[in-house]
Amino acid sequence: MQTVSSGLEGVCVADSHISLVDGQAGRLILRGVHLRDLGDKSFEELAQILWEVPVENLGEARVRVTPWIREALPLAGELAPIEWLRFALDRLPDSKNSADWVAALGVALALRRNPKAQPDPEADHVSDIARMAGLQWPDGLRRYWVCVAEHGMNASTFTARVVASTRAGQRAALSAALGALQGPLHGGAPGPVLDMLDELQQATDPAAWFADKLARGERLMGFGHRIYRVRDPRADVLREACQKVSEHLPELAERLRFAEKMERLATATLAAHKPGRVLQTNVEYYTALLLEAIGFEREEFTAVFACGRVLGWLAHIFEQEREGRLIRPEVRYVGPMPTED
Repeated sequence: MQTVSSGLEGVCVADSHISLVDGQAGRLILRGVHLRDLGDKSFEELAQILWEVPVENLGEARVRVTPWIREALPLAGELAPIEWLRFALDRLPDSKNSADWVAALGVALALRRNPKAQPDPEADHVSDIARMAGLQWPDGLRRYWVCVAEHGMNASTFTARVVASTRAGQRAALSAALGALQGPLHGGAPGPVLDMLDELQQATDPAAWFADKLARGERLMGFGHRIYRVRDPRADVLREACQKVSEHLPELAERLRFAEKMERLATATLAAHKPGRVLQTNVEYYTALLLEAIGFEREEFTAVFACGRVLGWLAHIFEQEREGRLIRPEVRYVGPMPTED
């Protein structure tokens, strides 16, 4: 009898040298380095670490892809931000230059906000995308993208590897990963964190608000993770990023103090309501505060995430291409059988 693991939970599908997501200890290790030790790396430096191959000049790539994406801009407003990224990516001619894919997502994000923007080939990638998009504090965006660039065999990464295993090419694999990320169970949580905090600021008794939410069987956004059984290590990295940005933005400092207070209250309420489960702060909680402060709209959050995660997707695509084996699992048939004569 074949054993079925719903959602492939607990099933190991590959050996990888890219990252270790240690849910029990709350560690995220990228190519042998703790995430906390990568906070000062540039986006380009992290690409070099994750890919272990030479990284083509991202400035030249931004210049190269911009005309293709600009031609498609008339359709940008008709699409959700994450759909627009996939559409813009698929507009490009197929290429073996991985820098083009990274540049295309960032440029598409920026041009949707500022259609007349022009890339600067001499600037670093994050600073240039932030300038083109009309954002403030690019260092906050850099820290965010470094933090979320890679996280093991999640749904979108697995999707990218499945498509890469068919030898469909990097663009097709990335487009499929963007499609998987569009689903609300994978990439849609940071925006609702802000909705929750907005409601809490109006609540006369936040503790009762949390308790009532849990009594109705609803989730507290920004808490709990399928892998981590302790606090998500990325939450601390992003809280520190918020603290750095808040030194320049008093409004973020005030919002951050409130969010930290609500975090303590939420985790205490969760511990009392669900004593058998460990539900700690996850990456989305401080992501929401940081992206809002940088200048993004809530509907853009998933697309912004994709522009950082593309480094990890490509690292896995490279690894899958070297593996060379088609991913082809089996399924257990439980339907009716034909009637015997």
